Amino acid sequence: MKVTSKGKSIEVEKGSRFQDIVPLFSDQEKYPLLLAKVGSKIYELHKKVPEEDCEIEWITIQNRIGLQSYQRSAVFMLLKAFFHHCKGVKGFNVTIDYTLGGGFYGYISGEQKLTTELLSKVKSTMQDYVKAEMPIMKRNVSTEEARKLFHRLGMHSKEQLFRFRMTSRVNIYSLGNFQDYFYGYMLLNTSYITKFDLFPYGNGFILLLPKEDNPGELAEFRPMDKLYQVQKSSSKWATEVGIKNIGALNQKIVSGDPDSLILMQEAFFEKQIGNMAMEIVKKKKRLVLIAGPSSSGKTSFAKRLSIQLSALGKKPHAISVDNYFRGRDQAPRDEEGNYDFESIENVDLPQFNEDMLGLLSGKRVELPRYNFFSGKREYKGDYLSLGKEDILVIEGIHCLNDQMSASLPEDSKYRIYISALTPLNIDEHNRIPTTDVRLLRRMVRDNRTRGYSAEDTISIWKSVRRGEDKNIFPYQEKADVMVNSALIYELPVLKVFAEPLLFQIAEDSPNYQEAKRLLKFLDYVLALSPESIPQNSILREFIGGSCLHVG
Repeated sequence: MKVTSKGKSIEVEKGSRFQDIVPLFSDQEKYPLLLAKVGSKIYELHKKVPEEDCEIEWITIQNRIGLQSYQRSAVFMLLKAFFHHCKGVKGFNVTIDYTLGGGFYGYISGEQKLTTELLSKVKSTMQDYVKAEMPIMKRNVSTEEARKLFHRLGMHSKEQLFRFRMTSRVNIYSLGNFQDYFYGYMLLNTSYITKFDLFPYGNGFILLLPKEDNPGELAEFRPMDKLYQVQKSSSKWATEVGIKNIGALNQKIVSGDPDSLILMQEAFFEKQIGNMAMEIVKKKKRLVLIAGPSSSGKTSFAKRLSIQLSALGKKPHAISVDNYFRGRDQAPRDEEGNYDFESIENVDLPQFNEDMLGLLSGKRVELPRYNFFSGKREYKGDYLSLGKEDILVIEGIHCLNDQMSASLPEDSKYRIYISALTPLNIDEHNRIPTTDVRLLRRMVRDNRTRGYSAEDTISIWKSVRRGEDKNIFPYQEKADVMVNSALIYELPVLKVFAEPLLFQIAEDSPNYQEAKRLLKFLDYVLALSPESIPQNSILREFIGGSCLHVG
C-alpha cells in the first residue's frame, strides 16, 4: 500500500506499524515524530498503519497534542523512578498537582521525606530510563479489572474514578513492571524524553519540561511564590473537604446532597471577598486594580467586591479599562498585521491616568464609554467626583502592569489578580489544566451571549492564550492578593452546557481533536443541574441567570 506525507510517497507492506516507517519520514520535521494522524484519527506509533493508501500528518512536540503526550510520558517515567526508590515505604504516593512557573508542581505523601538526595536519585534514574529506551506498553482491560488493579496498587483515586465510568474498557500503560492509567496519548518509548529537570520547590518539587513555543530547549523556571501560595491554599481546602479529584466529586454528586457542596463553596468564596474588602478599608486604599486572564470571572468578582465594600460604608465605583481603548483606526497591529486589541498600547494611558488622578484630587471628571460597534470612545455626560468614602474599582487585563497607572499614587493602590485555578485533578497522576476550565467557561458564555459556536471559541483560544502570556501572566506576582475563582462544583455544571456545543464540531474540522479531548475529559464528570447555584455566583457570569448584570 502507498503512504504519503507532505508529498513524499512510499510503498509499505500491509501490517506495518507507524514506528517502522518513522525513519523514512523523519527528515520532514525539525523534531522527532511522536504520533501519526490519518484523517481525523490520531495513532500512537506502536499502532498498525491502516491497510489502505493513506495520507499521514506527523505530530511533533511543536503540536499541542504532541507536547501533552511528551509531558504525560515524562510524568510516567518520573512516577516509575519515584516508586522504584520508595518501594515498601508505608503510604507512599506521588501527586502531580498543577503547573507553576513553567513547570509541573508535585509532592509526595507517606512516611518518606522529600529530600534533595531523593530528587537527585530520581532524576538520575529517569536519565537511565531514557538511555535504556524502555518501551511504553499499552493493554486494554475491562473497567472492572482496572478497578481491581488500582485497588491492589493502592491507587484509590483511580479506583474511584472508574466507579463512575460507563465505558467497558480501559487502557493501562506499563513501563517495565510499573503500571498506571493516563488520560491521553503516550510516546513509543522513553528515548524521546531527552529534556527535563527536577528540583525542589516549596513543599514539593518541580518537573521542568519543554514548552510548545520553544520545544528544543527546557522552559525557564520562574518562581511564583504568591501563585504557589494561592494554589497550595486551594489544594489544601479541597483536600480538607474531601474533594481533591473527580472520583470524589462524583461520589459527592451521587450522595444525594450536592446542594451542600455548592453552598459550602460559595460561602468559602464570599468569605474571601469579605476579607479583601475589610483589608482595603483598613489600609484606606482608594484604587482597587483587578486583572486576570480570559474567563476568570473578573466582572462578577468586581461587582461582588463592590457589594462588600458598600456593606462597610464605602461607595465603590466600577471603572472598565476597556472604555479607554483608542479609536479602532489607532489600534496597534501584531506581527501578522492584525489588530492587537489586547496590547497595552491600545489603551489611551495618558487620558486614563489624567482622569483617575483628577478623580483622586477631588475634580469632577466626565468618563468615556467605548462603542464597540463604531470603534470609538464616546462622551455622554457620565460625570463623577469622589467623596471621602468613595473607592474606584478598576478592572482590565493590564491593571497589574505599572505602565497602566504610572501617574497614580502608589499608596492608594490595591492590586488583585484573579484566575480560575482548579484544585481538582482527574486523579493523583492526571492533572486538569486550569486553561481547560477557562476555555469551557468562555465557550458556554460566548455561545449564550454572542451566538459563537464551540468551534469559534476553540479557533481563537490559542491567540487569547498568546495575549495572556504577553500581557497578563508576567505581572501576576505584582498583586497584593491573588483570588482563585475556580469553583469545586463547576465542571459538572459546565458539562451540561458544553457537551452539546462540542458535539457540533465535525470530524473534518481542524478543531475536532481538541473537541474530542474535551469531550473525553468531561466524560469523567457526572452532570449537575444548575438550578441550585446562587444568582450572584461567578459561574452565573458564564451559564446565565446572574443578578449582577454581567451578561
